[in-house]
Amino acid sequence: MLRIIVVDDERLARQSMRQLLAEHPRVEIVAEAENIIHAQKLIQEHKPDAIFLDIQMPGADGFQLLEKLEPAPKTVFVTAHAKHAVKAFEVHAVDYLLKPVRPERLAQTLVRLGAETGSGQEPQVYRANDKICLHTPGWTTVASLTDLILLRADGDFTRFFIETQVPLLICQPLGCYESALPSPPFLRVDRSLILNLDRIVSADQVSRDETRLKLRGLNDPITLGRTAWSRLKKSGLFGA
Repeated sequence: MLRIIVVDDERLARQSMRQLLAEHPRVEIVAEAENIIHAQKLIQEHKPDAIFLDIQMPGADGFQLLEKLEPAPKTVFVTAHAKHAVKAFEVHAVDYLLKPVRPERLAQTLVRLGAETGSGQEPQVYRANDKICLHTPGWTTVASLTDLILLRADGDFTRFFIETQVPLLICQPLGCYESALPSPPFLRVDRSLILNLDRIVSADQVSRDETRLKLRGLNDPITLGRTAWSRLKKSGLFGA
């Protein structure tokens, strides 16, 4: 769990951040502060993993708060002004968010925070007949593992392809799911792709470096490179 304190003198800004972070189940807001004095007290009391910190506030600014903290938690600046970005990274901020904060931009920040703090938690280990709960900034989807067709890396995130649904972009790297999903039927064939072997209908080896794979529930075939095809063959599904 990533424990966060939100520091902003504007009530509506704190409320907006609270609503955005509520879409991320591995994040807990342990406290909120409206000024630097209150924030310093709460940080000493709760010892959060990170703070989401506004810069311009009455009395003292966000940089002055960091000067009072030893050591300071991981810091994400959240501000309406781009002009402080250089100074923010000089004090080793993890990220710099401009208001209004977009959900997809916040998701990127949380990936960085998870890596910085070591609090990015892997999903639970699933069994073949389990369901998986997938959280996006807009909604939550519960899907049976048997309905998962494939998982594809998309930068620091993972895109889930589920039968009869639009692909879902989830704020976790692909590696989090490699050991969590049952194998078989799930197999990671290369750095960016995990396949549900039960969904494979046919394979057409077009050339030495290209194999087209048809999967049940997916309209278009996917293309595998030589390494991925080799790993798939080693699964025994198509012979050695």
